[in-house]
Amino acid sequence: MKTLVPKALLLLLLANLALTKYPEGSHSLHFLHTLLTSPDLLEPQFIYGVYLDDIHVLRYNSREEPPRMEHCAPWVDQQEPEYWEVMTQNMLRVIDIYDNILKEMLNIYNQSEVGNHTLQILMACHMLPGGNFSHGQYELLFNGHDYIALNEDLRTWTAVGKAAEMLRQNWEESGMAQSSKTFIEGECMQSILEKLDYGKEILLRTDTPKIHVTCKVRADGKITLRCWALDFYPAEITLTWQRDGSNQTLDMDVIETRPAGDGTFQKWAAVVVPSGEEQRYTCHVDHEGLPEPITLRWEPPQPSVPIMPIVTVLVLGALLMGAVVTFLIWKRKTKGKEREGGQW
Repeated sequence: MKTLVPKALLLLLLANLALTKYPEGSHSLHFLHTLLTSPDLLEPQFIYGVYLDDIHVLRYNSREEPPRMEHCAPWVDQQEPEYWEVMTQNMLRVIDIYDNILKEMLNIYNQSEVGNHTLQILMACHMLPGGNFSHGQYELLFNGHDYIALNEDLRTWTAVGKAAEMLRQNWEESGMAQSSKTFIEGECMQSILEKLDYGKEILLRTDTPKIHVTCKVRADGKITLRCWALDFYPAEITLTWQRDGSNQTLDMDVIETRPAGDGTFQKWAAVVVPSGEEQRYTCHVDHEGLPEPITLRWEPPQPSVPIMPIVTVLVLGALLMGAVVTFLIWKRKTKGKEREGGQW
């Protein structure tokens, strides 16, 4: 069944998750809930995803048939079927909770439930190297404007918007902050350790980056040199440009390390140079998958040998050779017949 999801909302939030950088040995677990209403939907659609660092490990979509919690991590599922039944039932209760929150917020603004509305909730915990708790998150976003978030102390809330302010008051009276704190520091952290254990063979692997440099002429006549690193894992990598051995960090245009979608990462660093000075610049790459740092520069493509003229010459040569051989054979036969006629 087709999923009616405003991709811009999901991609925006997921991009922020994927681009978050953590110290070596640290990990995070994000729980992303999205509740959608639309005139095209008979009932709200609920989408749920769990992400270990940048890896999608759990998912749920209420419009799937049948709707159920599913394993989607790159490692083998190690849970019993009963586990997924319990998780699916828990998800149905979560849907009811967020559906009630959405109705309350719509009622505050006197808006209809059959319109286009979005409620997004992000919960997360972050682990330091060694397994210690770093910090947690609980954030709610309604229709892109009302916002409520758990502060760093995990005891108080920050709210923006009329509906968010009223929701904050309800949550303060019900002890919602303490419940969230207990989940973030307890179950969330335990879940990180569990998933790290399940996926240790994949998470501890090393994929060597594929590196190359591209060259593009700009409209002003200058040259953009871009150093690419593709298909590498883990995500930590260093890309720098040097001019005659001196770092060009101030003049570089660098993107953050991004997931490639297949479990690996990609990154590039670019520098603008005067035309004719391309060979003075070198790209330096360091990654765990490399035996030693690599230095490379832009290499102009070698002039290619024209294939078609060569093929044409070879074909014509073969035809000419065949014609010569045929002529010589015919000539020999003709002389042989002349001799036989003369003897007769």
